Amino acid sequence: MSLLITTLITFVTFYSYLLIIRVLLTWFPQINWYNQPFAALAQITDPYLNLFRSIIPPLGGMDFSPILAFLALNLAGGFLNYFLRAIPY
Repeated sequence: MSLLITTLITFVTFYSYLLIIRVLLTWFPQINWYNQPFAALAQITDPYLNLFRSIIPPLGGMDFSPILAFLALNLAGGFLNYFLRAIPY
């Protein structure tokens, strides 16, 4: 059980890094999101971000959905860490 939770924690951490890269790359408007490796990054991260874009649409040209996405990932990672510590070895 601890291996599964540790794997999920690693996945959440890795996905958080991918989201950070995705958000930082949106600051560069000349990036063509249809070329690789940007298209692969968009295919991995956009479905998750679109869940939060449906809750908070872009306001004034600013997309605030990554804030909720990071909050949800951090909460999931926190719960997983709590369960990992609660499991007796």
